Parts: sequence; structure tokens; C-alpha cells
Amino acid sequence: MHFDRDLDVKGLNCPLPILRTKKALAEMDSGQVLRVQATDPGSLKDFPAFAKQTGNELVEQGEEDKVFLFFLKRK
Repeated sequence: MHFDRDLDVKGLNCPLPILRTKKALAEMDSGQVLRVQATDPGSLKDFPAFAKQTGNELVEQGEEDKVFLFFLKRK
């Protein structure tokens, strides 16, 4: 999937992945896509909830080599 910015939060635990994601999205333009790479198992619940709460779209999520991938489109 195409993305405009990549954010690596591997090795960080809640709430740091979400806080860093929030900061990165704030620096992006509307419609741009952020790819987030995380290893915290809690992120599987955190990112969908974050997207719903903030109005940003969780376009896709998946897992690759024990790394969770989230693609968020800036509102």
C-alpha cells in the first residue's frame, strides 16, 4: 500500500505508539497516509480505537514478521 510517511514505534509500549502517531499525523496534510510499525500487542486494540476517536481513517492493518502494520489516513 502507498504511504506518505513511515513511523517506527517498534519496542515502545502503550501509550507511546499512539502518542507518537498523534504527533506524526498532526504534521501531515489531510488525505496523506501514515504507516506505523509497532510491536506492542496492545496496539491491535489501540489503533482502531484511536482512529475512531480522532476521525482519522484506519485504511489497513496487518502483521509482517511479528511487526504490526497500521495505515492511517489523515482526516
